[in-house]
Amino acid sequence: MLSEVYYLVRSKSDGRYLTARPNAEASGYLLLFKENFDALSYLNTHAAEVANRFSVESIPGTQINSLLKRWGFNGIGIVTDPLLPKVEFLQPG
Repeated sequence: MLSEVYYLVRSKSDGRYLTARPNAEASGYLLLFKENFDALSYLNTHAAEVANRFSVESIPGTQINSLLKRWGFNGIGIVTDPLLPKVEFLQPG
């Protein structure tokens, strides 16, 4: 996981990252995509009317833990199927 590159979706207006809150937790889980086109497919499928308000950024796996700490996320959600969507939730150990 650390040697891979992941893709995140970020709001152009306020800089917040796209997150999931499966248990109504305050900070939620940072959504990560394995490919740039998966992130774009997710936006176009589930938020087509506002997709232009978001951008896709890449992040190396080595920087994920520091991003989680800085923003106070509970963990990550790796989107394995952007169309359904299917998400695998992980918490740092």
